[in-house]
Amino acid sequence: MKNKIKSLGNIKGPEAQSSSRRRLIKALAGIPVVSVFPRMFLKDDPGIAAPGSTETESGPANPGPVTVTGKIPQGRLGSLNISRMILGCNLIGGWSHARDLIYTDQLFRTYHSEEKIIETFRLAEQAGINTVFMVTQYFHVLRMYRKNFNSGMQSICQTMLPENDFFSDIKSAIDSGTTALYIHGGEGDKLVSSGRIDKVFKAVDYIKSQGFPAGMGAHSLETIKACEREKLPVDFYVKTFHHDRYWSAHPEAYREEYSVIQPFSPDHDRYHDNMWDLFPTRTAEFMENIHKPWFAFKVLAAGAIPPADGFRFAFENGADFITVGMFDFQIANNVNTVNKVLATLGRRSREWFS
Repeated sequence: MKNKIKSLGNIKGPEAQSSSRRRLIKALAGIPVVSVFPRMFLKDDPGIAAPGSTETESGPANPGPVTVTGKIPQGRLGSLNISRMILGCNLIGGWSHARDLIYTDQLFRTYHSEEKIIETFRLAEQAGINTVFMVTQYFHVLRMYRKNFNSGMQSICQTMLPENDFFSDIKSAIDSGTTALYIHGGEGDKLVSSGRIDKVFKAVDYIKSQGFPAGMGAHSLETIKACEREKLPVDFYVKTFHHDRYWSAHPEAYREEYSVIQPFSPDHDRYHDNMWDLFPTRTAEFMENIHKPWFAFKVLAAGAIPPADGFRFAFENGADFITVGMFDFQIANNVNTVNKVLATLGRRSREWFS
């Protein structure tokens, strides 16, 4: 399969792009229809060991095919049925959040050719993930996948609000066939922290006027608090949520609201692309009284927290859905993990609002 199409990243010009697209579509027929529930060809290790290795810290690697153990439970967003775990889009776009590693964005983009993105969508949907978070620049790949595999994969698009053409990204997402939309977390933090929440109202009102569910994204809890205080008429929230029991988390005494949207600090005790929910206890306590669906993202702190730990923390402390960036080789293990976590949840501190 890899020999049929090379990465399309170096092709330039309309004719070259048209030619590469024709070759990609032709090659889609070569993607195998994987029977995920009986059998999977991925390794049974949560993404740590490379193919061919014999042992990891958690035990033997590559023990054979992974069996997906069941269907992911679903929740509701209005009239939509959505799998409790959603496929994130940062990895396919090369937004790696790799602390001080400088090559990972390029590595992720190189790995994720259009062919590989389509394979990942295919594996995710077969494993029971029915919704993907999306950005407008990758909708053409999702449309291609949906068309060629008669797919029902839903999308929730994170939208930006450019000053020079405020509704352009929203309109692009709608024209691309999105299922729901929300204001990107960084965008929401920026507008609210600078006293421009009126812009958020404008965007949310426009989304709802077009007949779509409208959500608000945030890294800072202060953004959500402001939206609730001002009674922003959103249908759901998209809020970062992870604990801080991992090596690269910086001391709580040096955590500052909205630092996530500020330049990285050279001080190792301050923010440097290493935390996305600075005060998780406060987040859980405040969200407990929010009676709207909550999509938690960055639940693994961009790969610093093992899936079983991060998934359980998010669900037991109130999240209705989790969004997880996954490589193709992580999907089966993560599906099994989320199924096990949901089947053995302790007492939640928050009702399900989906």
